[in-house]
Amino acid sequence: MVKYDLNDIVQMKKDHPCRKSKEWRIIRMGADIKIKCLGCGAAVMFPRSEFERKMKKVLVHQEEEE
Repeated sequence: MVKYDLNDIVQMKKDHPCRKSKEWRIIRMGADIKIKCLGCGAAVMFPRSEFERKMKKVLVHQEEEE
């Protein structure tokens, strides 16, 4: 299981339609996960199980940025 936390930057399996980025920042965590596209700024919310299925890997952990 991949560990991820709030403000981590993750890579999804598919490109966002803006075609600028596969990279997303986690902006809300709970039963649902809300992520924000780093290319265009669009936000999307997924149930946790769907997010885990669509996420490819964690690129940057939040504590690395501080």
